[in-house]
Amino acid sequence: MSIALITTGGTIVSKRSDGTGLAAPALGGEALLDAIGVHGPVGEIEVFDVLRVPSPLIGLADWRALHALAQPVLARADIEGVVITHGTSTLEETAWFLDLTLGTNKPVVLTGAQRNASEPDSDGPRNLFNALKICKSMAGRRMGGVVVALNDSIHAAREVTKSQTLNVETFISGAWGALGHIRGDRVVFHRQPLRKLHIPLLDAPLPKVVIIPMYVGAGRDLVDAAVACGAEGIVVEGIASGHVNEAMHDALLDAIKAGVLIVLSTRIPSGGTRVGYSFPGSTHTLVSQGAVLSDDLSPWKARIVLMLALQHQWISPETLEGLFAHDVIPGEEPAIA
Repeated sequence: MSIALITTGGTIVSKRSDGTGLAAPALGGEALLDAIGVHGPVGEIEVFDVLRVPSPLIGLADWRALHALAQPVLARADIEGVVITHGTSTLEETAWFLDLTLGTNKPVVLTGAQRNASEPDSDGPRNLFNALKICKSMAGRRMGGVVVALNDSIHAAREVTKSQTLNVETFISGAWGALGHIRGDRVVFHRQPLRKLHIPLLDAPLPKVVIIPMYVGAGRDLVDAAVACGAEGIVVEGIASGHVNEAMHDALLDAIKAGVLIVLSTRIPSGGTRVGYSFPGSTHTLVSQGAVLSDDLSPWKARIVLMLALQHQWISPETLEGLFAHDVIPGEEPAIA
C-alpha cells in the first residue's frame, strides 16, 4: 500500500533567491521527500507535482484540478491515503473544499510550513513526515476525512483556522481544540469530528459568491457593486453574531429582492451566528427576509458551502439553513441531532 503525495507549492517548497534574498516556490515532491530522510522511513510514496505557486495565487480552477486528481487516486485499491502540501495562507479553504467534495472514506492530510526550505530550522520536513505518519495512522484506524496537520497538531478541516502570520504554532481549532497530536513516535487522537457534510462537485462553473465585511461607517456601495457585477451569493462578514448597520441592511434587502442569496457570518473567531436582537441590520431582521445564518463557519468557509449549494440549485432559505445549521443534504436525513 502507498500514500499519494500531492504538491501545490507554498512556503514548504520555497527557497530564497541568491539575488533578491526573497523566497519563492522552487522544490518538487521528490526534493521534499529527500529532506525528511533524517526523521525516519516513510514507506511507499507516489508523488504528484500539480502546482508550484504561493497559496494566495490558488484559484477555483486549481481547486477543480486538485479534486480531479485526488478523487481517482483515492479510489485506487493500492492507495491508503493522500497527503497534500500547500501554502498556509489559504490552506484551510482548500482543506474545507476537499472535505466537502471528495467522496472517500480514506484519509486526506494537508500540511505546509511557516519557514521556507532555506531556513536552517525550517518546519517543512518535520510537518511532512508527521503528515505521512498521520495518514498511515488514520488509514489503519479506518478513520477518513480531511485534516490539517502542522506543528505536531491535527485539526478538522471544518474547524481549523490560521491564527499567526509567522509563528509555527499557527493553526488552531478555536473552542473545539485539536483532534489529536504527535507525541514522540505516537499519533494520538482525542476525538473525531461529528459534523460531516458532503456536497458532490458538479461539472459546472462554481457560481460567483463574494465576501463583504461590515465595519463602522460601512455603506451600501460594496453590496450594490456585488449585485451589479453578477454575484449570485453574498457572504456578509458581520459584527457580533452577524449584524450589520442600517445602510448595509437596506442594500442586502435589495439584493435579496434581486435574487441574490445572502449568508450572514461573523468576524468573531468563536461563537458563531445567532438571532437575538431586533433592530435594522440585526440578524433577526435579515433572516426574517430570507437571509441565512452561517452557524459557526467562517466567512471564507461559508462561501464555499454557498458556491456548492448554488451549483446544485439548493437556493431556498430552508434548504440553506439545513446545510449550514444541521449538515443536511436535501433529501437526506440529518447527520447529527
